[in-house]
Amino acid sequence: MLDQNWFWIFNAVVIVLLAADLLILQRKAHEVKAGEAALLVAFWVSLSMGFAVWIGSTRGPADATTFLFAYGIEYLLSVDNIFVFILLFTHFKVPAVSQHRVLFWGILGAIVLRASMIGAGVALLERFHWIIHVFGLFLVYTGIKMGLGKEEGVDPDKSALIRFFRRFLPLSTDYNGARFTVREGGRLLLTPLALVLLVVETTDLIFAVDSIPAVFGITTDPFLVYTSNICAVLGLRSLYFLLARMMTSFEYLKYGLAAILTFIGVKMLLSHYLHIPREISMGTVVGILVISVVVSLIARRRKAAEANGE
Repeated sequence: MLDQNWFWIFNAVVIVLLAADLLILQRKAHEVKAGEAALLVAFWVSLSMGFAVWIGSTRGPADATTFLFAYGIEYLLSVDNIFVFILLFTHFKVPAVSQHRVLFWGILGAIVLRASMIGAGVALLERFHWIIHVFGLFLVYTGIKMGLGKEEGVDPDKSALIRFFRRFLPLSTDYNGARFTVREGGRLLLTPLALVLLVVETTDLIFAVDSIPAVFGITTDPFLVYTSNICAVLGLRSLYFLLARMMTSFEYLKYGLAAILTFIGVKMLLSHYLHIPREISMGTVVGILVISVVVSLIARRRKAAEANGE
């Protein structure tokens, strides 16, 4: 009952924060610069750290550590979403001043969709515990596919989803500021910005199919799964604006993500036979991440040296 009460309090706080974002930060559409993005990242991460402290004081240090681990995994796996955002915004030539608005409503929709998926996942695990092995197999499959470079991306020119939206939805051809709808000739039409929002929502749902089972590999506590997921999603927009220009510098990061997904999947498959301590799991994930970033930076410097003829 206590968790249920805090669940609603948590949701109320999230709604207040999103409302403040909409009414204050987005009151005037503008391009989010790196400095502002860094401050927003620090703000959202600090809120999550503060929430972890609260969990530690009310539920104990073990739950606080579990929350931070789950939050870190979700935040890390959201990097894939950023790749898609970059691709979509570039392809559709979304004005920089309108990108934050798209991401805001995209994140709001993602919260609702992920809450539904987490609720369904918790219900399934409580009734059919063996499904954790299905989740594990799926993560191993996804990790291997990503590592081999065979993961399915979003190609706007070939996307059946985008073709479907364009065929069956009344769309205008031009952007109209940061508006999602426009009236032309007496007809209410969706702007290209609305099309981008629909694709963002759909692709986030696809990525959630990977990331949510990964968190279930860390904990099956509904409160920790839900709050860690939502906290990570809330910080996704600012992370995008901070890292969008840096993503090409970390070419081996995807392999690190693939290894992390595979590791968590194996951990879930072996959960009935082998207990891997949380400290070892966290150390393994951090180690994989550090290695992938370091290798990426070394490769970048080597390419730069070759380009300069050194």
